[in-house]
Amino acid sequence: MGEQATNYNMRDTSHLKRWLTAIVVLPLVVSVIIFGSHLGFTLLITVLVLLGLHEYQTLVFGTHWSIYKVYVLFAGLLIPLAFYAGNGDIVLAVISMTVIVFFIIQLTNVREDGLDITRLMKSVLGFLYVPLLFSHFIWIRRFDDGVVWVFFVLVLAFSGDVAAFYGGRMFGKNRLAPFISAGKSIEGTVALCIGSVIACVIYSYFLLPKLYPFHAVAIGFVGSVIGQLGDLCESLIKRGAGVKDSGRMLPGHGGVLDRLDCLLFIVPFVYYYKQFVVG
Repeated sequence: MGEQATNYNMRDTSHLKRWLTAIVVLPLVVSVIIFGSHLGFTLLITVLVLLGLHEYQTLVFGTHWSIYKVYVLFAGLLIPLAFYAGNGDIVLAVISMTVIVFFIIQLTNVREDGLDITRLMKSVLGFLYVPLLFSHFIWIRRFDDGVVWVFFVLVLAFSGDVAAFYGGRMFGKNRLAPFISAGKSIEGTVALCIGSVIACVIYSYFLLPKLYPFHAVAIGFVGSVIGQLGDLCESLIKRGAGVKDSGRMLPGHGGVLDRLDCLLFIVPFVYYYKQFVVG
């Protein structure tokens, strides 16, 4: 009985920390999104990219520094700046040249004891995983109603997150992926999808009236599923590293990457859906 009470107290404390962190961080982020210039918004995305990328590298490489970690961070800095330039050719050029340099670094670090390319693979994955995917936010904000679309993505992600959190606590019995993330349940995932769809429909009704309800439902449902997969993929990386959280920067939430995980998959999806389906 005492152990159960302790577990409840720990969960309540963590829950309180989640809300307190959100109360502190959200006003700053919202202010930059609404009132900041496009350069200011790009700088916010760049900071989040570098923090998330640093956490990723700590997970896969450990805490020691290496030429790979330095170059990945430098290359990660270039990606959001390339998105800021607004030209897809520049983004593709940065990606292509960076991958080539990664291979050259691998060649210059070959030792007699083996030809292990694990570091190369981890570097390329991190470079593509965090900076490339998350920087689509910069292009979303370039839409004519870009600020509204940025918040649409955030509403999609975090309404589902809240619905999954409470739905899982209240009804969660069947584990979704026990070997990857023991805390996620099928019931919580269902709540996530329902919460995201409802939030997207309500949001679009008031702030994106030109968006057909069908599109709002499609973005909400598919986006929530993709976001959950993004969450699981980040959990897979953490389990491989043997840790529960990617970092400790956000009390009650873990690390920055723990907050970006679903957004890394959702942001590109919403951008391309808007570009090629909605128009």
